[in-house]
This record gives sequence, C-alpha cells and structure tokens, in this order.
Amino acid sequence: MSDISETKDFSMGDRVRVIALPPYVKTAEPMPMLRPPNVIRLGEEGVVMDRRPGGYWGVRFTKGAFLMESQYIERVEGVDE
Repeated sequence: MSDISETKDFSMGDRVRVIALPPYVKTAEPMPMLRPPNVIRLGEEGVVMDRRPGGYWGVRFTKGAFLMESQYIERVEGVDE
C-alpha cells in the first residue's frame, strides 16, 4: 500500500511551483504570521530556502518568503519536453 501523505524532499536552492493553494499561508519570519492564500498564486514559482520543523519548507516567492507544506509544491524540472 502506498502512503497518500507522501513527503517530497527538496534541496536548498530548488525551484518549486505552487500546485495547490492552502487555506492560509504562514510567513517565514522569526515570528510567523498567517496570511490569506491570495498572497501567492497557483502556478507561481519560488526558491526553497530551507527545511523547517513540522514538515514545512521555507520558500522565497515574489511577494515574500512563506512556509509551505510538501503537498502544495512540486519541483520545477529544467526542461519539460
């Protein structure tokens, strides 16, 4: 049986794309704040900064850095052919 809640592994510097929007997003600040999901867009790309406790990834997007769970992002491959 496969585990549906499969955890994806990313490396620092990987480009990732938002594949689903969470109900809210947390800022990647020393004191995280909850923000509405519309601060990022479906399909928006960002760069992985680091791994955080609780299964979160720190990702830098155009409008700032946010904590994203693996289920909401995927690695962007170099060439899609």
